[in-house]
Amino acid sequence: MSMLILKLFLAPGLVVASSLAGRRWGPSLAGTLVAMPIVAGPILGITCLEHGPSFAARAAGASLLGLVSLALFTVVFAKLSQASRTRHWAVTLLVAWAGCLAADLVLSLLAVPPLVALCLSLTATAVGVKALARIRTDALPPAPAPPRWDLPARGAATALLVTALTTAASQLGPDLTGVLAPFPIGTSVVATFALAQGGPAVAVATLRGVLRGLCGFAAFCFLVAALAKPLGGAAAFGIAAAGTLVLQLGLGRLRTALTARRSTLSPRAGRLLPRRPAAGPGEDDHEVSTAG
Repeated sequence: MSMLILKLFLAPGLVVASSLAGRRWGPSLAGTLVAMPIVAGPILGITCLEHGPSFAARAAGASLLGLVSLALFTVVFAKLSQASRTRHWAVTLLVAWAGCLAADLVLSLLAVPPLVALCLSLTATAVGVKALARIRTDALPPAPAPPRWDLPARGAATALLVTALTTAASQLGPDLTGVLAPFPIGTSVVATFALAQGGPAVAVATLRGVLRGLCGFAAFCFLVAALAKPLGGAAAFGIAAAGTLVLQLGLGRLRTALTARRSTLSPRAGRLLPRRPAAGPGEDDHEVSTAG
């Protein structure tokens, strides 16, 4: 019963929390939060409780390869959302899912050390960042008032997908379970609602935030893969969660500092401009979405 409660409430609750943060501080922050292991973390944790630390370590190493597919998903979804303004959001989601799943099945056949998988995931993230930076979007529209069923629907969709994957873990094995753990469950929920309710510009801003969070996601999976067997599940997951949080906070401060520094220089002549106050957690969404 306790395991079922974890499946039904832990990851869905984290997705709902990230959605609420997005409403408060903008879609880019929501994307960054949902890109953290708020879904894959519970999936790996549940598999550790059900199958042991060795299973979890191997699955976490495979999850690093799954991040390559997740980066692919963000690019495909973003480009389709721009190219299919008149199409239904379901078409964009299904095509992006198909590409991600095909990549997952291919990547599950690879047997590489966690360090190699980490390098592959970070490379894919960097490529995704560049690809989304080239997408030019309109200014972010005013956020529409979400319907009452919005948050319950996000939570229910996340719970359904998490339960399905963790239930099938014993049949799938650690490699395929691990590769599928980063499958864009929370990302799909948040990005699809962003596209359906806010349009392509909001979806792209959300997905840019997703890519910002993948470095922390990769660090989490690598630490679990390296520490689960020697230290046990509880210690490994605790260290991985703390390390991810510290890394994400550090990267966030670095981005803020770089943005503030760039804002003092003219992009063409390099002349000094009056310094403006640093942006808040979601205030750069409009700039990101219009800069292309």
